[in-house]
Order: sequence, then structure tokens, then C-alpha cells
Amino acid sequence: MAFFFRNSTLGRVVALYPGPGGATESELALDAWDEVLAPTALGRALTDDVEAVLVDRGPRDPGNDQPTCHLVPIDACYELVGRLRTCWVGFDGGEQAREQFVQFMAMVHRHSRPVTAEAG
Repeated sequence: MAFFFRNSTLGRVVALYPGPGGATESELALDAWDEVLAPTALGRALTDDVEAVLVDRGPRDPGNDQPTCHLVPIDACYELVGRLRTCWVGFDGGEQAREQFVQFMAMVHRHSRPVTAEAG
């Protein structure tokens, strides 16, 4: 799981993922992300510093290994980071962190809607 947002101060997309110390910024070059995201409906719908693209590569239904992407308020991403940080154990977070993630993603699915070609 990672979330991506356009940081207007830095003038670029940043990627963060949750960990035991909180949100950790990826050190990977994200120049290509601008090229991939910008022309899409999701990229056009993304508001700088306010919304994030939440990418989940978690377990899927059999035969579906595609990640899911959600346009969410950035504070929801940091809520998830906080939830996970409070219960993180070991290298992978542990069972309680996985359960928090499942609950959070269920909430995202309940409150999300597809981004259409008309968005943005």
C-alpha cells in the first residue's frame, strides 16, 4: 500500500507508505508518475495537497491480481498511517495492523466511487 499526492511546495508527486515510524517517503524517482498519471481522469481529478491516490496491492479475488486505486482525502491516508503505527509489530506490522488495514479499506470501498472520464 502506498499513497501518492502532488506536493505543491515541492512541485512534484511524492509517494508515501505506512511503517512503524509513521509515513515514510519513497526515495524512488517519480518523474514517470507524472507522465502516467497526468493524462488520466484520476490525474486530472487529483487536487494538489488535498487528495491522494491510494494504491492497494493487497490480496485479490482469485484471478484478479490488479491493484486498486482510490482517490481519497489526504487526511484519510494519514489516518491509516496513524492506525497502523499504534499497533505495528515486527517487520510486516503483524495481525492487528493487517486487521486495521482491512477495516480501513472496507471503509474506503464503502465511501468511494469510480473516477469517470469526465472527472477533473
